[in-house]
Parts: sequence; structure tokens; C-alpha cells
Amino acid sequence: MSIKNKDTILHVQGKSQFIDDQIVPEGTLYAAVVSSSIAHGKILKIDDEEARKINGIVCILTASDVPGQNQIGNIIKDETLLAENDVHYIGQPIAVILATDAFTARKAAKKINIRYEAFPAVFDPREAYKNGSLIAPERTFSCGNIDDAWRKCDVIVEGRVESGGQEHLYLETQGAFAIPMEHGKLKVFSSTQSPTIVQKTIAGILNILMHKIEVDVLRLGGGFGGKEDQATAWACMAALGVWKTGKPVKLVLRRHDDLRMTGKRHPYSSDFKIGLTNDYKIVAYEAMFYQNAGAAADLSTAILERTLFHTTNSYFIPNVKATAASCKTNLPPNTAFRGFGSPQAMFVIESAIHKAAEKMGVDSSIIQHINLLNEGDEFPFGMTYKSKTAHECWDNAQELYHVNEIINEIKVFNEQNSAVKKGMALMPICFGISFTTTFLNQASALVHVYSDGSVGISTAAVEMGQGVNTKIRQTAARVFSIDIERVFIETTNTTRIANTSPTAASSAADLNGNATRIACEQILCRLRTFALEQLKQPDASKIDFRDETIFYNNQPTALTWEILIGQAYINRQNLSAHAHYATPAIFFDRATEKGNAFAYHVCGTAISKVTLDCLRGTYTIDAVKIVHDGGTSINELIDRGQIEGALVQGIGWLTMEEVLYDEAGILLSNTFSAYKIPDIQFTPTDISIHFLESDETNLGVFNSKAIGEPPFMYAIGTYFALINAIKAFNPNVHIKYDAPMTPEKALLSLYSA
Repeated sequence: MSIKNKDTILHVQGKSQFIDDQIVPEGTLYAAVVSSSIAHGKILKIDDEEARKINGIVCILTASDVPGQNQIGNIIKDETLLAENDVHYIGQPIAVILATDAFTARKAAKKINIRYEAFPAVFDPREAYKNGSLIAPERTFSCGNIDDAWRKCDVIVEGRVESGGQEHLYLETQGAFAIPMEHGKLKVFSSTQSPTIVQKTIAGILNILMHKIEVDVLRLGGGFGGKEDQATAWACMAALGVWKTGKPVKLVLRRHDDLRMTGKRHPYSSDFKIGLTNDYKIVAYEAMFYQNAGAAADLSTAILERTLFHTTNSYFIPNVKATAASCKTNLPPNTAFRGFGSPQAMFVIESAIHKAAEKMGVDSSIIQHINLLNEGDEFPFGMTYKSKTAHECWDNAQELYHVNEIINEIKVFNEQNSAVKKGMALMPICFGISFTTTFLNQASALVHVYSDGSVGISTAAVEMGQGVNTKIRQTAARVFSIDIERVFIETTNTTRIANTSPTAASSAADLNGNATRIACEQILCRLRTFALEQLKQPDASKIDFRDETIFYNNQPTALTWEILIGQAYINRQNLSAHAHYATPAIFFDRATEKGNAFAYHVCGTAISKVTLDCLRGTYTIDAVKIVHDGGTSINELIDRGQIEGALVQGIGWLTMEEVLYDEAGILLSNTFSAYKIPDIQFTPTDISIHFLESDETNLGVFNSKAIGEPPFMYAIGTYFALINAIKAFNPNVHIKYDAPMTPEKALLSLYSA
């Protein structure tokens, strides 16, 4: 069933409420953040005398004002809320100004003078690795015997791959609004994907119990991972301001500050070595990933782990050794982004295959197809692949989109045109669904059926444009067999649903949807028993709920949904349920680096076609044609939108979105004019999506599959389509696997030897 996201109408009308739209109480204070202007150094003096003279300034908070732990590190406790003695990146928060209005707060922030002793700064992850500057010890996933395997290879190639950062560029910038409550409690409205992490961290900052912090999230104006961990700091600052002043505090970053102070997708610098037999079978693969974590851990170690999980993408390779290091540099702490480390890994294996194919004189698709996963194959981390869809998606794409015809068309075009060339590439994907930290794979739902038959649902899922609330509404409507307009999703709130997992890892619909399903089924079970009593019938197996009417023995009765609920309430039936869902049979042992880490895998294949102007280096994405394994889709309209959005966002990362810092660590791509993302003119002319028809079962809601992240990886094929177009113009070009492939890089590549 395809139902539009309920928020769509509000978005178009400009009526959707976000943090900055909330009506604030009288006396609300406004916060501005003072941050480091150097990449690394010691704070010698904070001179705030001029700032304090400004009319309207209420107070200036520094690390000494934190009553609890001055710490916001989630996985590793290595990140202060406000800098104490040293600073480690440009944009690191040092002080918070509280004033009677936002303009005055920002004005005062500019008047604060901070004197530093500058230290040497490092921005390159390889240099940091050489210096031993790591966030955590490096990790290795392996299988087979990599040392012996090289002797069995007929062809061995090695190379280096660079993949850049990416700005989240959510429409709603980072922000929070906190208000004091009675009994020393605080209510915090936060633009976060992780309400419980915000709650827990504020409790630590203020040295109070978690039950004194209520975190509420209505919706986000985009997240993409950028608000999974990095929303926490701003909520903590607002809460600290309330704690110190007893007044409401609002903190919303301006776009320039958001760009400058927040982390991006992790840039990676990687090495690979791949070995094949003459019949194109991959025998051995070795990779080393240098992750640029930035100045603090944030989620870097978890992201690095998922890089290792997806080292071999959609291929079976019997001998693998993949090592990854999270390298500490003097950039803002990099963070979660759609794909969570997987795109970087898949880009490396695809680069290795491309280079091997070039050496062997064949198209990459030959090697890709021969090495696709088969049911029963084992991943390097010990999990067995339990599906057939890797091959099914590939075969469907070949037949449905007539790949051989596309190849011939491109060949003819390139023979007839010298200044313009076309390129094509195939991109298979295999993406694991679950949090790789096992305990996060849990969710709760609270469902109320009100006496008029309407339904209210609270879950941990945060709506940020991905349509999760619509899917949860559909789940309840389906279980109860009622009109979806009867179902409403409440805000995500830590007092209604405690101990929430982040809305991340493409798992929100699976986890929260299943919890909702269980809660609704509990209520439905009670209603069945009550309906039997009302109908004075004996056989529970013959009762059924269909389209708001209660049937018995396949015949409609006089009982409708509204009548039944009204009578149930009068007869003191329990019309509420709280349910918990935990993904079964998943685990991972980090001591052995082996385990059944994922609930299931999502596979697919994309065909990308591009046209390259070889005089200017400019290009158009002609088409991306996709066969995607979405299970049994709950909402195909939403799923199509997610695939399209992820694809275009991925194309941006690989082609035009270039995050640049200067030699001092100052962000250069700090405006919309300096940082370009795909617009409607750059979007592929033809995006074709076909959902694979499969009878396989999985752990998604009603056999659906997660949709948010996997399609991002299809865009990697666009990069290699561009490479192939460059090769068509200049067969002797030495390819540097360096993303993004901006028009400038494309132009230089066209005329390089």
C-alpha cells in the first residue's frame, strides 16, 4: 500500500514545527557558542570583560560551570562539552553566552578574546597513524589464509583509494530548547536522532538522575546521521544554561556555524591488494583503511567496524585480511552519515576490481558477476549469507534493462564522437541490516486505543523525512484492520518510551514497527475475546476483524470497530499495551571478530550511464537503473523516494561534494556557493527502480526490508561510469581512485598520461 507521508502536506504549506518554530515562554534566554579559532593549542586566557559590558548579557558559561562530568563522549569518553585547557579543532566549543535575545548573544560572542599557545596540528590520517595517534587500537577482520593465497593467484594488483568527506546539509540546523520544570526537572526539545543519549549525557553533565530529564522530539528537518551523536552537545549546553539560570534557554546554530563546528562523513585513505585466477575468480583480498576520525571518537569506532563488515561488498572471497585504524586528527570529530562506513569500504573493493579488470583486459562486470555471493557463502566475519537475491538482482537487471544493448549503444556512440564520450558501470550491493552493537537492536512501543476508536502510538522512532511514522501507522492500521486516519503517532519522548536506541542503521521501521505490531496484537487478542463474549459465540478461530467490521464465520456482524471499542471501555477492558521487541539470533564477538551480526542483508544491482564532455570535464548522469530487494514493501511510494534520495545523495558524495580545509584547518567549503550538492538539474535524467519479487522471509515488519541506507551505495557505479568514459577518451590515462570526481578532476584526468 502506498500512502504519502502525513507530514508532506505540512511541509509544503510551511506548517511543520521544528525547534526554531516553537513558541517560547516569556523570559527565554538565547545562547551563542564561542569556539576555538585554532586547530590545536592551549588556552592561556579567556578575556570576557568586553562581552559582559553588553546590555542584555545574563551569564557566560565555561567548563568550570559544569556541575557534573564535562564529557559528551558516547562510546569513548574523550570529548569535553566545553574545552578546559586545550583545544583540538577549529570550532571546538569553549564558552556559551546567554542573553535576552539571539542577536545580543552573538554580538557578545564576537567580543570574547581568547589567547592561545598554538601546537602543531595534523589533518592527514596517514600522518596521524604514523605518529601513533589513534582513537582506539586498530582492528582486523580475516578469513582463510591470506599469505598462502597470493601464490595461487595469476594476477595481482595493488592500489590506493581516497574518498572524501561529505556535509550532511540537513535543512534544519542543530538546535535545542530547554525549559525548567518543578522538582528540579528539565524538559529538553532536541533535534536529535538519539533522545536517550541526549537524556543520559545531560544527566551526566548536570550530575542528576536520568528521570529528571525529559527529552522530546517532534520531527527533524533532516538528519542523515548528523544528528545521531552530534546533536547532543547543543542540548547539553541549553540544559546547562537552564540549570544555571532557572530560565528557559534556546540554542539554534546558524548555518555557517553548523558547517564550521560539526563533523562530516569520514574521509578515508585506503590501500588494497587483490589477487585473481585467469578465470576471474578473486582468490585473495587485502585492505588497509585509514579513517580520518577528527579530534574525538564520536561514533568513529562503530563506523570503522561497519567498514570492516562491508569490506567485500557483494562478493565471496575465500581469503581476506582487512585492517582498519581510526586516526585522530585536528578536524571536527567526524560522525555518522548514511551508510555508516560501508560506502568507503565498497568504494575500495570496487576500485580494486576495476583495476584488476583493466589489467586483465575485461570489463569490471565480468569479475563482479563471477564472484557474486551465493547462498551458503561465508563473510569474512563468519556469518553465512542466507539468500539468493544477489544473483537474482543482477540477473533481473541484465534482462529488464537490456544491458547488452546499452553496451552496444555506448560503443557505437563513442566510435562516432571524439569530444563527447559515454560510460557505463554496474554496481551490485550487499548491505547488512542491524546495529552491529547488539544491545541496540531493541525497541518499545506504547499503544493506546481511545474510547472513540482512535489510536495513539509512541515509539522510539524519530521522523526526519524518511516516512517511518507512516509505516508505523500502517502497521497499526493493518493489525487492527482500521482506517489509517484513525492512527496518530505521538512525539518521541523519553518519559513514554525509555532507553531508546537511535533512529539509525536503517533499523527504525524494523525495530519500532515490530514493537508496534506486538503491542497492537496484544490489544487485538483482548478485543477478540471480548467480541466473542458480546456475540455470544464459542469459537475464537472464526472471529475476524476486516475493514472496521467484526466478522464471525466469514459473515459481518453488527459489531463495528467503534461500537466494539466503546463497549470494551464501558466493560473495563484494557485498551493499552506496551510491547518490547529485540531482534533475535544476532550476536558478534569482538574477541574473535566473528558472529551473526545482521538480521538480514539487502541486495541490489544498479546500472549507471553517463555522458562526459571531454573538452570541459563536465558531465551528465543519463540514467541509473536499479533492481532492488526491498522484501515485501509496506509502502512502495516511500521506498521509492528513499532509493531516489539515497542515490542522488551518493552521487553528490562521489562527484561534486568536496569538503576542503586549508593548511591551518579552516573549512573552505563553508557556504552554499563553495559547497555544491546535486540539484534538480544534476539529478539523473532517468531513475528506474524495479523491486525484486522474492518469496524469501526476513525479520522486517510484515516481511519488508530496510530501505534508508543500502541505495546510497548504488551511486558508486556512477563514479566508475565516469572513469570508463574517461578511459574511452584517453585509454592511456593512469586512474587515480580519488572521490569525489569533480569536473576539475575529470578534466585533468582526461589529459593525463
